[in-house]
Amino acid sequence: MINFLTAGSDKALAHILLAHGAGAPMTSPYLDAMSDLLCERGLQVSRFEFEYMAARRDGGKRKPPPRADRLTTEYLLAVEALHEQTPALKNGKQRLIIGGKSMGGRVASMVAQELYAAQRISGLVCLGYPFHPPAKPENLRTVHLRDISCPTLIVQGERDPFGTRAEVNGTDGHAGYDLSPAIEMVWIADGDHDFAPRRGSGFTRAGNLALAADAVAAFAMPD
Repeated sequence: MINFLTAGSDKALAHILLAHGAGAPMTSPYLDAMSDLLCERGLQVSRFEFEYMAARRDGGKRKPPPRADRLTTEYLLAVEALHEQTPALKNGKQRLIIGGKSMGGRVASMVAQELYAAQRISGLVCLGYPFHPPAKPENLRTVHLRDISCPTLIVQGERDPFGTRAEVNGTDGHAGYDLSPAIEMVWIADGDHDFAPRRGSGFTRAGNLALAADAVAAFAMPD
């Protein structure tokens, strides 16, 4: 059984389903803060945990996360369970956006096209997409992002070791990534993987998180 942590009004026009990153639960400080900010902007937000992380919460053995492609079935099941448990989704009064933090967003991106084609979702949001493992820029995780037509928002810190602005955009000697035109990139100034800036940069973590939430809200509820 999938347990959802849901916040925000059930009268919201958009519902965001978020999965966690590889090493932190759905109640991480980052996802707690992001959920609060998105709810303040009029969205309803649901979070869930993959089985390996839920087992840790229940006192089970601490296992490393499975490969992302082995978690896609769980994400698909979560989407269907949320539809069944949420009347506003079931009757078409809410649009559903799927996504997640880091690995959670990557798993969502691997099922988004299928769900979009089936009209089960309206879009995809990735918060800190892991374009490659840190210090391994040659191991790209972008093949499925070349032809995706599902409307997609990737919110990324400019200094993210999983994919910097220079690497993605192809500046400072980098080749750049071949990404679908359906993907919108929003860059968080001087942000790391959690959007935190360096001291003295002129930016704050709170301000960067708020800007990220603004971007997600604008994407989820366009005028």
